[in-house]
Amino acid sequence: MINTKIVQRAKPLSNGTYPIYLRVTKDRKTKFISLKLSCEKSQWNETKSELRKSASNYSQLNKSLDEIGKRAEKIVSDALGKGDDLTLDEFEAQFFNFKTDKRITVNEFWDEHIEDMNKSGRTGNARFFKDSKNSFFKFLENTKIYFKDITPALLDKYEVFLRSNGGIDSGIAVKMRALRALYNSAIKKGYAQKENYPFDAYKLSKLKGKGNKRAISSDDIMKIKNLNTEEHPTLLNTKNYFVFSYYTGGMNFFDMMKLTWDNIVGDRIIYIRSKTKGRFTIKILEPVQEILDYYKKQQRDTNYVFPIILRDDSTPIQLEYRKEKTLKRFNSDLKKIADICEIEHKITSYVARHSFATNLKQKGVSTDVISEAMGHQNLAITQAYLKELENDVIDDAFSKLL
Repeated sequence: MINTKIVQRAKPLSNGTYPIYLRVTKDRKTKFISLKLSCEKSQWNETKSELRKSASNYSQLNKSLDEIGKRAEKIVSDALGKGDDLTLDEFEAQFFNFKTDKRITVNEFWDEHIEDMNKSGRTGNARFFKDSKNSFFKFLENTKIYFKDITPALLDKYEVFLRSNGGIDSGIAVKMRALRALYNSAIKKGYAQKENYPFDAYKLSKLKGKGNKRAISSDDIMKIKNLNTEEHPTLLNTKNYFVFSYYTGGMNFFDMMKLTWDNIVGDRIIYIRSKTKGRFTIKILEPVQEILDYYKKQQRDTNYVFPIILRDDSTPIQLEYRKEKTLKRFNSDLKKIADICEIEHKITSYVARHSFATNLKQKGVSTDVISEAMGHQNLAITQAYLKELENDVIDDAFSKLL
């Protein structure tokens, strides 16, 4: 819990007076916030945290100090009421932002948000927010704005801008979610006011257009698995990555990329998923074992299973660039495989994960078991994966009337 008190510091200023600060304490850590006031030692009542009558203009100054104290108490009590655990920095931000959110522009806050993500190793998220920022300020023609300037009307205009440049519901929703997440972060840190929040009026739910079917059938999976790579040697790695992902419960590309031989323990693969930090232990099926045996024989210098990361000492940013480059090649090659195997549906790196879920459901596996296997936090996420399957089942039921 945060405790606050107005105090006089022990070190004098150059003019011989002693500065007055708001002292904020939490978990034995302290932050002093300057109040731009000072007085002589004898003019300060430490017990009452106020100026004595001997100080010039003491009555008016004490009223100001009382208001400051109440403001600090309100920030703490509001946070307690919401169940928020404020940091000292968040308290300071809210303290200076009590009446206005103009201490920082959206441009500056967005850059800080990206920088913090890069520093914490979340380079993928940092790139996502950077791309979203570039899009938004291209629309604004690089105008500096504050959070209160982001209104429902402005969001409507941004949506029109995106559509005029070929944007569709799913892509627009991604950019709007980034903006919403940024706004929520700004509110939490005291740089924006809840009463100005635009996403209560501008609903992202309207952008939930029906997505493209991502899953392919078990027959199509077998076509890929049986692809003759002697005739198509440049597609060997892509085929292996896709088959490996499918038979490991839809392991995503970034986790496959970072998989090391240390993650192979007996007849299981044990790893931490990058996106959710969930721990997975997966039984190694025969197709997976064949792929592991193939790459084990290569005896490369790195400890990584797949020949994607070329150095063991790569930095997070280097890993992100490597992922972006290789994933682009992976998806491009999957299009070629779909053509060769005469698969009608578009295939991307996500298709293996969706197909894993859908094909298990078609084989009678319950949704809760599929959800557990995929590491979903709730059934609603899994049900979204299986939505197209449910439509196919209903369509099949109607066709039986004929």
